[in-house]
Amino acid sequence: MMQLDRLDLKLLAELQRDGRLTNNDLSERIGLSPSQCSRRRARLEEDKVIRGYRADIDRQKMGLGLLVVISVTLATHNRDNAKRFARLLADLPEVLEAFSLTGEMDYHLKVATKDLAALSHFVNEVLLPHDSVQHVKTSIVLNVLKDFEGLAVSPDL
Repeated sequence: MMQLDRLDLKLLAELQRDGRLTNNDLSERIGLSPSQCSRRRARLEEDKVIRGYRADIDRQKMGLGLLVVISVTLATHNRDNAKRFARLLADLPEVLEAFSLTGEMDYHLKVATKDLAALSHFVNEVLLPHDSVQHVKTSIVLNVLKDFEGLAVSPDL
């Protein structure tokens, strides 16, 4: 793990809140000069602590009103089958996040679709026919109680 000091953590916390902050804005918020903020930001980007910047887009306003958690069990448990499944997921824009798990199910997928018909197509025409998949279980999200808003990077932790 990379060693981060209190100022690095402050900088990261501010950038998580607003990735568009200029070095001048950062300097005012964390008490460093703009040039020091620029050097720290560049180092954090180079070391891949900051992996990128992106817009937080409202999926519902984009017509993706259905959020679903899908549990998947693989047909066989070997490296090649897991690689085939990973390649399948990489090309599916409906899959927002995917997790390989221990326990009863092999994977949990966070999936967004337009509606039930789109979900049905995704499950029945994309996932289930794939040779790596044995079983699929879907759970429709009724309410999102908490969305990811960043890591806990507070220097006060």
